[in-house]
Amino acid sequence: MIVGLPKEVKNHEYRVGLTPSSVRELSAHGHQILVQKNAGSEIGLTDAQYVAAGAVLLDTAQEIFARSEMIVKVKEPQPVECSMLREGQILYTYLHLAPDPEQTAALVKSGAICIAYETITGSNGGLPLLAPMSEVAGRMAIQAGAAHLEKSKGGMGLLLGGVPGVAPGHVVIIGAGVVGSNAMQMALGAGARVTILDKSVDRLRQLDLIYGNRISTLYSNVQSIEETVLSADLLIGGVLVPGAAAPKLVSRDLISRMKTGAVVVDVAIDQGGCFETSHATTHAEPTFVLDGVVHYCVANMPGAVARTSTFALNNATIGHAVALADKGWQRAMREDVHLKNGLNVCQGKLTYAAVAEALGYAYVNPSTLLN
Repeated sequence: MIVGLPKEVKNHEYRVGLTPSSVRELSAHGHQILVQKNAGSEIGLTDAQYVAAGAVLLDTAQEIFARSEMIVKVKEPQPVECSMLREGQILYTYLHLAPDPEQTAALVKSGAICIAYETITGSNGGLPLLAPMSEVAGRMAIQAGAAHLEKSKGGMGLLLGGVPGVAPGHVVIIGAGVVGSNAMQMALGAGARVTILDKSVDRLRQLDLIYGNRISTLYSNVQSIEETVLSADLLIGGVLVPGAAAPKLVSRDLISRMKTGAVVVDVAIDQGGCFETSHATTHAEPTFVLDGVVHYCVANMPGAVARTSTFALNNATIGHAVALADKGWQRAMREDVHLKNGLNVCQGKLTYAAVAEALGYAYVNPSTLLN
């Protein structure tokens, strides 16, 4: 198969879908890899490394899209990229379609086979291709939140860990999954006081067994969210419903009653955000202030630590990339139900139920397309 790697074009996005070692893996299976020049140069992955791994360099994304049978990316295709997709071409990347009707319509129109990293499941449960970026984003949420609590960045002027004789900041984390547990570890390391909420008592029990009285665990409901949000100096939203729009767990009214200069970090913003006041921001302009509360809602947080993120992502994605290239998408999905769960748009049809429901499309069972 001819596999193409274009350079990412989203604002401040420096990750790449294939590292040189991933290119070498695909090349070892007999596939041709086309790489856009300077695709990884911003994070120290040189054209020479790609050539040594077996890639062919091309000048433009247009050439990559025109000649490739499968496109491997990181972020959802931007409008200019959607226009270059064609019928029958495989797109393998993050999509996050539920809150993005424009992208969905463009992918439906393209006729391409669109596979979303974030809905591919794992044999042990969970979302293994989303997990590495959730780990990065969860840890970054504390770094970003702590920085924006500084007065010069609009916050209340609070040092998250405090100092002897001065109380530390209170970090409230909604969601105890991969994002929440990684944010919790970083917040504890910074010396903050941490409260974490979730609807899974089993998950809260696990965290309590590990961390004991170093954290406070609360069952998530309307009252516990209200009480903790109002006492938070830094609020982290890390709730995910696979493939679907994130639930709005914190209302605008509640945000407006938070402490002046408090910071909220909505890690769920790729799926629409779990705070009613959230809207997507970029690394160029990462925050906005509403009702005196600093909002950090960058839609590609891991892009800020693009080198770490790229290697972590490739560890998770290369196995399915090889399977798709070796077997073709239909056979690969017939043989792997977890990969099949990643099929979101196929030949003009919506094949992921949560996305179809969120955007008002008819749902088509992907099994009916695997001839």
